Amino acid sequence: MFCEFVLARVPILESQRECPAELQEAVASIIFAAPRCSDLPDLLHVRNLFAAKYGKEFISAASELRPDTSVNRTIIEKLSVSAPSSEVKLSTLKEIAAEFNVNWDSSKTEIEFSKKSEDLLNGPKQIAAPPQVYSRLDTREDQPNQEHSTASTNGKQGDRYFQSFTPLVAPSRIEPLIKDHNVKPITETKDTNSDVLLRARTAIAAAERASAAARAAAQLVNLNFSSSKVEKQ
Repeated sequence: MFCEFVLARVPILESQRECPAELQEAVASIIFAAPRCSDLPDLLHVRNLFAAKYGKEFISAASELRPDTSVNRTIIEKLSVSAPSSEVKLSTLKEIAAEFNVNWDSSKTEIEFSKKSEDLLNGPKQIAAPPQVYSRLDTREDQPNQEHSTASTNGKQGDRYFQSFTPLVAPSRIEPLIKDHNVKPITETKDTNSDVLLRARTAIAAAERASAAARAAAQLVNLNFSSSKVEKQ
């Protein structure tokens, strides 16, 4: 049908550079059906002619069923590869078993086919919640009075604990202890800092003296070495 429709309008296709809107469905359907009907090589030839006229992008859009294509829905359903239904598979298996005289029990296969397959990409539709959560919630809802009584009992025990608690040190003795406690004054901190600086300066002076002694020893060694050379000459 689409081939006859396009054949009757070949002059329109030749006169226009772009594919006319009224012919887009027919042209796209022929392009989509050509590689899927290998027993009709003429469709592949027509597809190549459309590719030469409208470009590879137009051909790819129709072949890959992009959203902007106008391939006929019936053509897509007829030529698309889809898995057979469970009923078709089961009836085919029964026919094969009957043909070869096989006593085949199909009950297990029927149960397997009746199971709904899960969507592996999106995951299961219903996620079961952990049963422990519901059991805990039910337990809490069924026994509010018990928790209230337990909380009140704990509160009474806490009150008794605080009432029976006595401090180890009497309040009257806390103030003298604080007053008698020796707190280092700020002057002692300053003295400590000055002692540290003094020690650092002493260490630096000792290091300078050691380096001066090392230099003097090196000079003395050089003088002795030079004098020994002169004597040998």
